[in-house]
Amino acid sequence: MHLQNVVQKGTGGWKKIVKTFGNNILLENGEIDRALLGQIVFSDPAKRKLLNRLLAPHISFGIFWEILKLWVKGCTVISVDIPLLFETKMDRWTNPVVVVWVDPKTQIERLMLRDGCSEEQAQNRISSQLALDWKKSEADIVINNSGLLEDTKEQFREVLKQVSAPLTWKERMRSRDGFLSIVMCTAAGVLLARKNLA
Repeated sequence: MHLQNVVQKGTGGWKKIVKTFGNNILLENGEIDRALLGQIVFSDPAKRKLLNRLLAPHISFGIFWEILKLWVKGCTVISVDIPLLFETKMDRWTNPVVVVWVDPKTQIERLMLRDGCSEEQAQNRISSQLALDWKKSEADIVINNSGLLEDTKEQFREVLKQVSAPLTWKERMRSRDGFLSIVMCTAAGVLLARKNLA
């Protein structure tokens, strides 16, 4: 699930944004001008908080729905990319928390290159979030993304091995197979109890 799905033309998130920020926020095709919206909300903390409040329910529901579908399919590892993980308190629902860290200079340079924005705009965007160093201190696992792409990929492969390791009993009980085992044992217990009481 991507943020663009939440703000796609005609969705609930799209309607809330247009109602709040006006039709000037739209491109000719009716989609939201994400660059313009970014300029607005990253230069005004009150508008950014308002946007987060408008979209949070849609984003949270979409994330949990996608996780539920993957869980039912029996996926053993589910990776969720949530830029505002700590700000939205969703770190409570994830284990382990993996933070992809980058040094501040590289972060600014990459953001400017990716979004075609000025250094000031990039700094405003970065300043609007919790400090990456603080997130790094709260993480269970840190991937250093300051170097070459191949270095980052190698770190990711190591993290994938780590999170794919056998589950602890507690983790197993939260898995789909563990849940089904609990349901089956409970059902069998109820049936046996009924039979013995009859």
